[in-house]
Amino acid sequence: MRTVDAVVVGAGPNGLVAANALVDAGWDVLVLEEQDAPGGAVRTAEVAAPGFRTDLFSAFYPLAAGSPVIRDLHLEEHGLAWSRAPSVLAHVLDDGGAAVLHADPKDTAAGLDELSPGDGDAWLQMFAGWERIRDPLLDALFSTLPAAGPALRLLSRLGVGGALDLGRLAVLPVRRLADETFRGEGGGLLLTGNAMHSDVPPDAAGSGLFGWLLAMLGQDVGFPVPVGGAGSLADALAARVRAGGGEIVTGTRVDRVLVGRGRAVGVRTADGELVRARRAVLADVTAPALYRDLVGIEHLPPRLVRDLYRFQWDHPTFKVNWALDHPFAWTAEGARGAGTVHLGVDRRGFVDVAASLSKGEVPERPFLVLGQMTTSDPTRSPRGTESAWAYSHVPHGIDWTPDAVADQVDRMEDALDRVAPGFRDTVVGRSVQGPADLEAADANLVGGAVNGGTSAVHQELIFRPTSGLGRPETPVEGLYLASASAHPGGGVHGACGWNAARVALAAASPWGALPRALVRSAWGRLLRNV
Repeated sequence: MRTVDAVVVGAGPNGLVAANALVDAGWDVLVLEEQDAPGGAVRTAEVAAPGFRTDLFSAFYPLAAGSPVIRDLHLEEHGLAWSRAPSVLAHVLDDGGAAVLHADPKDTAAGLDELSPGDGDAWLQMFAGWERIRDPLLDALFSTLPAAGPALRLLSRLGVGGALDLGRLAVLPVRRLADETFRGEGGGLLLTGNAMHSDVPPDAAGSGLFGWLLAMLGQDVGFPVPVGGAGSLADALAARVRAGGGEIVTGTRVDRVLVGRGRAVGVRTADGELVRARRAVLADVTAPALYRDLVGIEHLPPRLVRDLYRFQWDHPTFKVNWALDHPFAWTAEGARGAGTVHLGVDRRGFVDVAASLSKGEVPERPFLVLGQMTTSDPTRSPRGTESAWAYSHVPHGIDWTPDAVADQVDRMEDALDRVAPGFRDTVVGRSVQGPADLEAADANLVGGAVNGGTSAVHQELIFRPTSGLGRPETPVEGLYLASASAHPGGGVHGACGWNAARVALAAASPWGALPRALVRSAWGRLLRNV
């Protein structure tokens, strides 16, 4: 039996961030990954055509660029470089109009003023409010709960009145936020399109916060991409782990967390190898997979077992990748330099999409998030061409037969032809990633859900992944949840892994007995069978 200080299950971005934090503390760390390469949902390959590099899952990284966790790892020392498109984002409409999020806030404001006078000032006021609270807010969002220190710093910036306004924003639907803030449609298109990156409907509580956060990050740090592909980010994280003395083993699936006397003592791999963990096991896997499959319900409080059956996944993703022999011929000039393009619907159409998904129906006119990757990073394809992809959300429970897949591809390409005429004639290669394909490539993307569980308010903060502490600790001592199923949730920001590592390090310190006892006591109160 091999023995290490800590085993990290899964080499997605959260697992790699956790491993980096532990090796920085001098721990002997082993990362075990089921797939043949590290990275999880941060990988790149040539799948549409030779010479066209496609990000297979995530692609743009405003959360990584804004994350103090990622920034403090100094990944540029391990080969990471960022690239940005001339413009951050454009939402294009079928009539040829567009709202554009430019790199400079003044340019964004000028464009919104052209659509509706006065909206430019409203945008600049919104961005000024963001700049005022940016650092303490991100610290609070990315820290373990209750995040008392960052919360107090945030309160000192805001005052009581400002804190109440922020609290209201946190539960405000994005449609209402747009109506209160802007006279025209442009600002609402930018906010709502960003909100729809999550699975929270535009009329639901919390969607305003998602739209505002992504839009403000886009205005602040942009939507950067790693030079060479998303896999370059994973490669830098992995290189840093190895440089610190950690080991990453791929092609190895963990099928059991070993529990002895209520404590995680190691793991067993699918081929029967046992690895003992002296100090901790950190799991970059979904909460249901960790508790039901790796731990086993016999080691869990009955209430937690019950709550796991209420765990809600986010909407599945359907993604199409293209190799184009020419850039898109957008009818909206503002889309030509944008790295990310939103299309397919207007503001009312967002509601139609959400309604279809809630009814379990595939939207007839889908909302698309599209990446112009060569526009963002010229290394992605030959000069004069474009490597592109688009995804849309689809409901659970669809039987993705070949005909159903073809119909969805047609819907998505029809939407593109409406705003970029002749698009189909430029396609020289295509690959499709349906929900089952996404899960097959990364077991954490269950049913094509990419955020580790719904982002709705009933499964965030202290309710993530189930009602309880909202922290990385689990009812099994020495076992920590380090995936997007933990607070603060989906997105490549590294906070889920970082928080799990920090808690594991604190628990292993000479002063760790007190917090461990408090957590055990809290779990006992919260999770007893009632």
